[in-house]
Amino acid sequence: MIFNKTVFTGAMSICVAATLWGLDGVVLTPRLYSLNIGLVVFIFHALPFLLMNLFMYKQYKYIRNFTKGDILMFFLLSLFGGAVGTLAIVKALFLVNFKALTIVVLLQKLQPVFAITLAALLLGEKLKRNFLLWSALAIVAGYFLTFGLHLPDMETHGQTALAAGFSLLAAFAFGSSTVFSKKVLRKYSFFTATFYRYGFTSIIMLLFVLSTGTLKYIPSITGIQWSIFALIGITTGSGAIFLYYFGLTRIRAMLATICELCFPVSAILFDYLVNDRVLSLVQWISAAVLIFAILKLSLEKE
Repeated sequence: MIFNKTVFTGAMSICVAATLWGLDGVVLTPRLYSLNIGLVVFIFHALPFLLMNLFMYKQYKYIRNFTKGDILMFFLLSLFGGAVGTLAIVKALFLVNFKALTIVVLLQKLQPVFAITLAALLLGEKLKRNFLLWSALAIVAGYFLTFGLHLPDMETHGQTALAAGFSLLAAFAFGSSTVFSKKVLRKYSFFTATFYRYGFTSIIMLLFVLSTGTLKYIPSITGIQWSIFALIGITTGSGAIFLYYFGLTRIRAMLATICELCFPVSAILFDYLVNDRVLSLVQWISAAVLIFAILKLSLEKE
């Protein structure tokens, strides 16, 4: 087999990006639990967007070419992929209070179920005949991953079930944004799409924090928390997204799907190393089935 440097570089970039997302979900974001969720999501986007303005300011030239359809797609992409999706996953992470973090992260990987369904409804893409089978298997596995062999649980005083619900909402929102991203990327480059996604989301979240009166809490953010925000913005936030799309331009989507499995695997590893959390046997089996079903869904879509 001939070594292909381009493919290797692309695959490693996606693996690193996915591992950074696992680090973020288990180690970094939960450390901001004392802050208002809306304020956290606003800073998540505003800080990287301000940084992007230093070296991507030329992207503003595309504004004059935007049609009403372009603005609508950027708005929907930012609303679901930026505001709603991030609010939901951060809320889920905060709800479990450093418990069941792996469960929250893995459930968010149900995203392809919603993405493929919405692509069929909004983009007219055909569903593969095994879609319902693998989707049902993934959802059932998600239930057992969350609750094991028990009924909806009291492990975190009822919070695990609620966190699971927010994880599914995040999966739906991010799945929706995938569909809107396809429409945007048919016309604009990744750099343009990323720049305006962060810009639109920053505006949406600014209006949100102004309307809820939470912007006034910015002075109460500690130096350590600002350091975490900066670290997330550079690494697991915009940094990981740039790495991911850098890799995606160099390898096929099928290989990228396999590389993305570094996300749930790293989440399990970080949850064990940092929080000494170990899944039960039933949860391990459910996690394996969930990952397998999601992989089958993604590969069949490809």
